[in-house]
Amino acid sequence: MFTLSYLLFTLGVLNFKGASETQGKVSLSDAPTEVSDYNGSLYATCEMKPSTTLPLGQPQIYGQVLFKQVYPAGRMQIIVNLRGFPTRESERAIHIHQFGDLSKGCSAAGPHFNPLGQNHANHPGDLGNFGSSRGRVRVSVTAKATLFGTESVLGRSVVLHERKDDMGKGGDEESLRSGNAGQRIACCVIGVSSSSLWENTAESSWEDSAEE
Repeated sequence: MFTLSYLLFTLGVLNFKGASETQGKVSLSDAPTEVSDYNGSLYATCEMKPSTTLPLGQPQIYGQVLFKQVYPAGRMQIIVNLRGFPTRESERAIHIHQFGDLSKGCSAAGPHFNPLGQNHANHPGDLGNFGSSRGRVRVSVTAKATLFGTESVLGRSVVLHERKDDMGKGGDEESLRSGNAGQRIACCVIGVSSSSLWENTAESSWEDSAEE
């Protein structure tokens, strides 16, 4: 018959073993240096600019797409802060694409970032559709993508499209690849940043940003 002391000893060993394994998997030493600098979070920014091959009739969009994620497995938070949209504007799609290559406008950014080979709209970089107000998009979202590990989106690109994403429900092959979102009108490369841009943007009001 097990004694209470033996049971407590066994539970203690299991807890120690579990804690040791967990600590080994999420060691802070494996994190980017900036995680220690910013209280366990990593920040990134993507400075959006019009494609150098911008199609005629499309608006010139500028701004930032900002990222924040708590190491190692927090949900990635995103602030989309863009300007230059027409006053009367339907929704447009924003996706994370595979390459951070803007050498041929946004076309060199490759397909959607899709490390698991899934159909759209199950790619980690499928951010959805965004509507503008007073010529701006200013919204916070969460995403399935990550800034850490082998599937990190760092060094990849964010692309703004000319049309609304059909979210894979268009009934054709292109819908399952890209959501039939159309041409790429603006893009940027995701890079590590300090926390200041995120903090300043998160703290500013809509009226503040509308006056920039």
